Amino acid sequence: MRKISQRLISFNAPLLPGMVRLKYEAMTENAFRFYRGTCHIFYEDLSQAHKALPPSPLTWISGDLHIENYGSYKGDNRLVYFDLNDFDESLLAPAAWEIVRMLTSIFVAFESLKIDKAEALRMVQLFLRSYSDRLKKGKAISLEPRTAKGIVCTFLEKAENRKLKELLEKRTEIRKNKLVLSLNHKRHFAVDKKLRAELLHHITEWIANSSDGPYNFKAIDVVFRLAGTGSVGVKRYMFLLRSAKEKKKYLLIDMKQARPSSVSPYVDAPQPGWETEAERILAIEQRMQDILPALISVTSFRGDSYVIQEMQPTEDRIDFDLIKERYRDIYQVVDDMAALTASAHLRSSGRQGSAIADDLIAFGEDTHWHDQLIAYAKKYTKQVKKDYKDFVADYKKGVFGK
Repeated sequence: MRKISQRLISFNAPLLPGMVRLKYEAMTENAFRFYRGTCHIFYEDLSQAHKALPPSPLTWISGDLHIENYGSYKGDNRLVYFDLNDFDESLLAPAAWEIVRMLTSIFVAFESLKIDKAEALRMVQLFLRSYSDRLKKGKAISLEPRTAKGIVCTFLEKAENRKLKELLEKRTEIRKNKLVLSLNHKRHFAVDKKLRAELLHHITEWIANSSDGPYNFKAIDVVFRLAGTGSVGVKRYMFLLRSAKEKKKYLLIDMKQARPSSVSPYVDAPQPGWETEAERILAIEQRMQDILPALISVTSFRGDSYVIQEMQPTEDRIDFDLIKERYRDIYQVVDDMAALTASAHLRSSGRQGSAIADDLIAFGEDTHWHDQLIAYAKKYTKQVKKDYKDFVADYKKGVFGK
């Protein structure tokens, strides 16, 4: 067994074994899918080579920043936004750590998409320029259809027009004359009778007692939900809710187990004493996003903490495979992603140990650190490719089970 396989097995040991096998299978797809599933390995390696990075201000970071962790969602003000959208690994850390994870993702993803290496380098350089430019201005931005440009604007307008009916058609079916969550969907799994009853009771209590819950709705069905790559293996459930007043009005709710940030073992910065991991995720998301997603909340079930939020027809991400031949569109997306990252860092500045805006502005004005981050990202991309090759070889040998 290769060392990379030992590290993966050790990290994933506490997770649900059946789901972890599906995670490993997904990670064989390409080097970028592997990169998405190995955030913990990235930061462990970075912690041992941290002198390769320049000093940078402490910021609240999302922790797992890559090109597929930006997307659209409907905010609690009912407008559709494009922003960073995954905070499971979030914590207080050097800004350079967040940026170099994103830069490496561009190199790895673009190679998996067979996009020219020279173009990947140009996009990495663009990300750094745009990130620094936004920091220098000292003012955070947000993107919704009225403020977005080009392909991001078109993307948001399409997302805005999607209806809940479309999402329900994909996720539900009629069984015994009742609308229920589909068990024919490849990412839905049945839960046993006892757990099902407990979950439905729990979400009913949440609706009744939480100020964040949807008023006048009743939970009528639940399934285990498989989603993402890095988070596959955690406990995650999807609920179907029906309005008590309008019988044909439904909601879908996602309830995802929160685990400790996989970055935390490698960060020296003191962290706040969060009550639960879900509280950490929600608190940092509140700081970094301009507007929170609709119905986002936290809860505890069977000793684990969870983040709850509405599943929306407006949720989507930009598929780089569809735009890989369109340089101008890629340019616009990367430019916006950089500005949004800088905005998240500015927005959360001066909070419980994070650098104040003046320090971030100064960091943006001094661009000497750009080349060091590019050099590390290039070098680590080669490591990802080697680790991926070793992982696939072990996977084919049955090291990860059948």
